[in-house]
Amino acid sequence: MTERLSRPMGAPEGDGDRLPPPRFAYDRQTWKEIAHLLANLPVALIGFVYVVTVLFTGFWLTVTVIGFPLLAAGLAGSRVLGRMERARARRLLGLHVDEPSPLPGRGTGFLPRLWMQLKDPVGWRTVLYDFIRLPWGVLTFAITLTSLFVLWPVLPFVARGLTNADRAMVRGLLSPSDELERRIAELESDRGVVVDTANADLRRIERDLHDGAQARLVNLAMGLGLAKEKLLEDPDSAAEMVAEAHGEVKLALQELRDLARGIHPAVLTDRGLDAALSSVASRCTVPVKVTVDLAERPAAAIEGIAYFTVSELLQNVSKHSGARTASVEVWRATDRLLIQVEDDGRGGARLDAGTGMQGLADRLGAVDGLFVIDSPQGGPTVVTAELPWRDRAPGEGRPGER
Repeated sequence: MTERLSRPMGAPEGDGDRLPPPRFAYDRQTWKEIAHLLANLPVALIGFVYVVTVLFTGFWLTVTVIGFPLLAAGLAGSRVLGRMERARARRLLGLHVDEPSPLPGRGTGFLPRLWMQLKDPVGWRTVLYDFIRLPWGVLTFAITLTSLFVLWPVLPFVARGLTNADRAMVRGLLSPSDELERRIAELESDRGVVVDTANADLRRIERDLHDGAQARLVNLAMGLGLAKEKLLEDPDSAAEMVAEAHGEVKLALQELRDLARGIHPAVLTDRGLDAALSSVASRCTVPVKVTVDLAERPAAAIEGIAYFTVSELLQNVSKHSGARTASVEVWRATDRLLIQVEDDGRGGARLDAGTGMQGLADRLGAVDGLFVIDSPQGGPTVVTAELPWRDRAPGEGRPGER
């Protein structure tokens, strides 16, 4: 007896054509969104109570002396609530919103700072956010809790729709005020990168001086002291010690020259990027073709960043690429200075590969530059760096230049 499965009219025969039953996946992000929606009620309740008690009290007490300071303190506290909400959205919703720039805290008197806090747009938008969140928190908590028991098959879709509304609220009310505010936040972050980089460079220079030239000069002084003591008793030994000291002086001078080149090479100041990059290329372990097409020299700061960018990229070519040839091109395009370093190595270079690429990207980003890597497995690797062009000031040429 042959058993046949019934099928709808017009449907194709065969078990392989039958569609699987629908399934709804509760992945990690879905549970984070559900947790965010369930936490909306207590968080919204805290924010609403804060707004009503602190800010409304300060508003009604503005007829007295303490009203305005209390209102300003309440707005400062609302900034803290906004920071907590941005952190919650970042952790549970995967939404990254830049932090607004803080109010100036130094160089201002009491009354000017009070006025700045009273008209702080970030604080007032956070107040509005906390005020409208209570009914939304009640609604999302009720829908999510009910769906957990009644509508669990479609809960992931419900959670995604409700959290999309949450994301829109956070973007609209808790993000920096405008493009200028965002730019200030970016510049503050870039300033931190510049400070950290400068501190790291100072520590490197201090370490190189302490472990290199300083230690060698100490040994030199000790050797000369011993030679002085033996000068009359044993002239031959004293002469040998002086000869050794002479060799130590040469090594110390070479180390100091290398250190000075690492800080700012004299050839860059005297002759510009073409000669300086050619000098760097000559020390690379692979043949490097250097092409610099600049009708004039950029500002000294931009020139220095370009030099050290190429220098570190060529060090990476020597150490990590396995290349046979490389090339460096530098040219100007309107108001930008462009650098391209290419090698025919094994490829696979990334910003997070531990070769200093991320540090270069941070340094260029701190001066409004760009850093792009195109390095497929098997090569070639093409690194493009872009810097803003700034004209050279009259006193930035070589010594004596006018």
